Parts: sequence; structure tokens; C-alpha cells
Amino acid sequence: MNYDNNPQEKVTSPNQVGAGSPGPVEIDARIYMAAERTFLAWIRTGIALMGFGFVVARFGLFLRELTIAGTQQQLPSTGFSLPIGIGLIAFGIIVNIVSVIRHRKYIDAIDRNNFRSAFGSTFAIWVALLLALVGLSMALYLASL
Repeated sequence: MNYDNNPQEKVTSPNQVGAGSPGPVEIDARIYMAAERTFLAWIRTGIALMGFGFVVARFGLFLRELTIAGTQQQLPSTGFSLPIGIGLIAFGIIVNIVSVIRHRKYIDAIDRNNFRSAFGSTFAIWVALLLALVGLSMALYLASL
């Protein structure tokens, strides 16, 4: 199927001017839909981070309750999991905010026919590195129990 000749698959952007031709340029609507899917994937990532942060924050309380039930001893605190859980929740909020900003930036760049200058994977790389660091610290914490 040739999508280039289907007028229902095109969106006219009044904000952009094509190279050498004045006036609006037609953009494939699938580009906007792909940007929307990417935005929704980042929103899901932020929500998952917040949910995982909640679970991690409550994990220390769960371990404490198990220890108290088994030995009748009082533990001093919930330990490492509460600050890590709160940090993951905050990071999920930051991911959602940054995803909104990036989505608007991408849509504006697509409208200007200048998407390549707005696109970058630096944020995704930082998210992956931070999550790897959190996973490593949690593994070390669990190994020390």
C-alpha cells in the first residue's frame, strides 16, 4: 500500500515552509502518531517508576514486620528502602514532566520540518544509567542482609 498518495494520511502544517517552496507542507500523519506513542511510553515509564518506588519504600517495612514477627525484636528503622523508594517516586514525577516538555518540543520540530535537530536520546540514556545504579545499590543492600 502506498501511503504517499493517500490524502487521508497527510497533515498540512501551516507553520512550516518546505525547502524552495513557499506555503504549507504536507506531513505524514504517522509521524505525529509515532511521537504520540513515544510520549505515552515515557508516561508509562514514569508511572512504573512511581509504582516501583512505592513498592521499594514499603519493602523495608515488610522486612521489618517479618523480623519482628519471627524474633520479637525491635528494629531501629526501615533502612535503605524508604529513601530509595521516595527517590524513585520523585524520579518518576521528573520523567513525566520531562516527557511532556520533550513531546511539545518534538511536535514543534515536526511542524517546522526540523525534527532531527530536536531529537536526542540523552535523556533516555540518563534514565537507563540511573536505573542501573538503583538496581546495583538495591542488589548490594539485599546482599548485605
